Amino acid sequence: MPSRLLLPRVMRFMVNIPALEQMNQILHIVFIFLPFLWAVGTLPPPDALFLWAMEQVLEFGLGGSSMSTHLRLLVMFIISAGTAITSYFIPSTVGAVLFMTGLGFLLSLNLSDMCFVFKHSVTRHRMGAKSKPLPSCSKKQFTWKECLFYIIILVLALLETSLLHHFAGFSQISKSSSQVIFGYILVILLIILWILREIQSVYIIGIFRNPFYPRDVHPMAIFLEKQTRLMKIGIARRILLTLVSPFAMIAFLSLDSSLQELHSVSVSIGFTRAFRMVWQNTENALLEIVIVSAVHLIASTDLWWNRSLDTGIRLLLVGIIRDRLIQFISKLQFAVTLLLASWTEKKQRRKTTTTLCILNIVFSPFVLVFIVFSTLLSSPLLPLFTLPVFLVGFPRPIQSWPGAVGTAACVCADTVYYYQMVPRLTAALQTAMAAGSLGLLSPGSHYLGRFQDRLIWIMILECGYTYCCINIKGLELQETSCHTAEARRVDEVFESAFEQEEYTEVCSLNEHFGNILTPCTVLPVKLYSDARSVLSGIIDSHENLTEFKGDLVKVLVWILVQYCSKRPSMEENVHKTENKGQAPLLILPALNTSPYPKSLEDSDSLNSETFDDWSDDDIFDDEPTIKKEKEEKDQLKDFPGTNFPIPGSVVESQRVGDHSTGTDPENNLYKAVILGYPATDKGKQEDMAYIPLVEFSCSHSHLLSLPKEWRSACIPNSKMKEMSSLFPEDWYRFVLRQLECFHSEEKGSHVLEEIAKDKVLKDFYVHTVMTCYFSLFGIDNMIPSPGLILSVYSGVLPWSVALDWLTEKPELFQLALKAFRYTLKLMIDKASLGPIEDFKELISFLEEYESDWYIGLISDEKWKEAILQEKPYLFSLGYDSNMGVYTGRVLSLRELLIQVGKLNAEAVRGQWANLSWELLYATNDDEERYSIQAHPLLLRNLTIQAADPPLGYPIYSSKPLHIRLY
Repeated sequence: MPSRLLLPRVMRFMVNIPALEQMNQILHIVFIFLPFLWAVGTLPPPDALFLWAMEQVLEFGLGGSSMSTHLRLLVMFIISAGTAITSYFIPSTVGAVLFMTGLGFLLSLNLSDMCFVFKHSVTRHRMGAKSKPLPSCSKKQFTWKECLFYIIILVLALLETSLLHHFAGFSQISKSSSQVIFGYILVILLIILWILREIQSVYIIGIFRNPFYPRDVHPMAIFLEKQTRLMKIGIARRILLTLVSPFAMIAFLSLDSSLQELHSVSVSIGFTRAFRMVWQNTENALLEIVIVSAVHLIASTDLWWNRSLDTGIRLLLVGIIRDRLIQFISKLQFAVTLLLASWTEKKQRRKTTTTLCILNIVFSPFVLVFIVFSTLLSSPLLPLFTLPVFLVGFPRPIQSWPGAVGTAACVCADTVYYYQMVPRLTAALQTAMAAGSLGLLSPGSHYLGRFQDRLIWIMILECGYTYCCINIKGLELQETSCHTAEARRVDEVFESAFEQEEYTEVCSLNEHFGNILTPCTVLPVKLYSDARSVLSGIIDSHENLTEFKGDLVKVLVWILVQYCSKRPSMEENVHKTENKGQAPLLILPALNTSPYPKSLEDSDSLNSETFDDWSDDDIFDDEPTIKKEKEEKDQLKDFPGTNFPIPGSVVESQRVGDHSTGTDPENNLYKAVILGYPATDKGKQEDMAYIPLVEFSCSHSHLLSLPKEWRSACIPNSKMKEMSSLFPEDWYRFVLRQLECFHSEEKGSHVLEEIAKDKVLKDFYVHTVMTCYFSLFGIDNMIPSPGLILSVYSGVLPWSVALDWLTEKPELFQLALKAFRYTLKLMIDKASLGPIEDFKELISFLEEYESDWYIGLISDEKWKEAILQEKPYLFSLGYDSNMGVYTGRVLSLRELLIQVGKLNAEAVRGQWANLSWELLYATNDDEERYSIQAHPLLLRNLTIQAADPPLGYPIYSSKPLHIRLY
């Protein structure tokens, strides 16, 4: 009953309040316009509004920075708000000042990385060696030396604050005069820092060319030498910015009279922000304090600004005005650029755009109102369909997209190039940012890097004391017409800045000032240079193809010998064999027939007429078709053959003892060795009447023996004898003599000489090499066509009797394929550099291929692995079906220059806001819509690509990368 009486009283009380009645009327009007505001994209989603509000309060009310992740933003907002509230309840003025100074410094550091490293170090100390090592990315971010550096800075800051605040309490006159002196010092520091920052970039304030910057980036060595001198100046700037300026500003704030009185809410909020900004964003804080100090000196003391507001609130208001003024200028520049481009660019000029330009001029006051309104809200200026029709986008965080940074990208085969580039690019950015080459660093800034066909999009997510957090995106390499048009304009902008002629004026103007891209600097980065060439006249030369076949046999020999010499089992047994000095007995596979079968030469069904029907010209014509034929497994099993045995077979030791004595001397090597017959099951081996034994002439030969699974025969004996004449015995012996796999250097040459003379081992290599050769080319000794070369290079072998034999041995197949690819690269090098003089030069070529090159296909996984491992060179063979030519692609890892420029951040945010509006509100998903067509001034197509998926399509997007700025 009482509750029923209470409710009407409360309602009557609320109705009688005038403010609530006015609020009720205003909300009724606002609710009418909500559908319209939603339709035009001005009404923000709740999550975007919440994050935007936290970001604005954290940055302008609490002195922080926008964060790289939403979780960091929430945690930092709560801690920063708690700091301001706690400082209000501290009764002692000295304690409050020390608290604000200490927390302001600590919150400006990259605390997440520091806590992670500290936690990992404690865990590793407790668990000992069982703990996993720290990830390399975190090792680079924080060390104990840095921890000591931060502790020293914190102690000095607290000591300075306490002493100056205590000093200011004695004399009001000395305090004010000291603050004025520090104000003049800060003015000088601001001017010096501005000059030192501007001379690091190619343009001063983006308009006038810097006379101190190198005129031309070529030659590279001279450019880097001149740039190093500028970097030395950048070191001086960094010292002033990191060490001198913060302590000078702390001195100015500590001497302020507002801190001597009892704390109020305004003092707690204003000075908590001020002491935080000193470290969080030193350059902006320096500008704000200089402005406040100058106004205080110039204006009258009776002015409301000086009389009613304390220094902390003045700094807060100046910070908001500074940010909104910069935003207004950027938005105005974006709007003017869009209007001028719609009028002057022929491809952008249409009847509708002309009309819209006229309407914008007529209603320019209303356009300015929209720009001012979007500036006050810190929301993007939305050009409708990227036409000169401007709306106010809904307020959103700096990141513009709801998802976590770096979690989505349209990964493709080209993504690996950005994976390799980013770590080294990050190191180069660290140097450039610390020196000031990229201008004023602030969250929400965007940069564009260009190198050959690669475009790198860099966004600053977070800034703090001595660190910066960025996101790097890689744009697609497969250039469309729109992509190419804008990339060409980017190249023109960079060329006009970094490749000037000698007769150009010293302080010339920026020819592309209207473009949203302003060149900043050039970064030396170690990455892959992509060179493509046409192989016409090389791969189709009859002379080259003839030499190719002979070189292939030599390369096969070298590859197999190197493989056998580097096997782990071989290296382990070298020392044991040197001590024993006994030749091993080799047991051949068990046979189901007598040990003396008749020769198969008479029953050889694979004559040359049969192989004429399967010649290369019938299967591979000049234009290759990369299509793999799969044959039945049993197709080749009807062609048994005989050949020499391969030593090193592993059988039970007692079987060697059973047949090591009493052997008929007439059963010599060639009568005893029979291969190609089906192996008997292990249970049936007891029925064997005879197992022949073979002995190497050298006790070390078995160390270079081929694996037992490669010892079966698939080629008729007659063909093998015919093809054995192609085997280069002198090359084989030379390769063996060059081995360095024996521990004893004194006996090494003698042992290798004995191995080279071992006829049994040589015969085994002859068998395996020629079988691989036959598998790659076929049994007919014909000149291969370019189409066959490309097909085999791609791993598609022509049909032959030995095809299944080779493909059933994956390791041998890969070695044969590698030998084939090495031979092709050798043929191209010989055509370019001249013939090879001797065997030593040939081995040097092959050793270079083995150590410094990856030769394969772009589509191979090993290609990506080689790039990530930073192989110095990569080569791939291809075919251009449009031009009908064979092409070669070479990637070279070397230090090259990446050109970097700063983008108009408001132009980027505006185009991203239109993209979101057009796809989500207007549902215009036409792939050829106007808003994604090329726009050389706005770089519209590239900007759309750089948006987060699914609206954009970058092929690479990094996780937030923390960069140290010292």
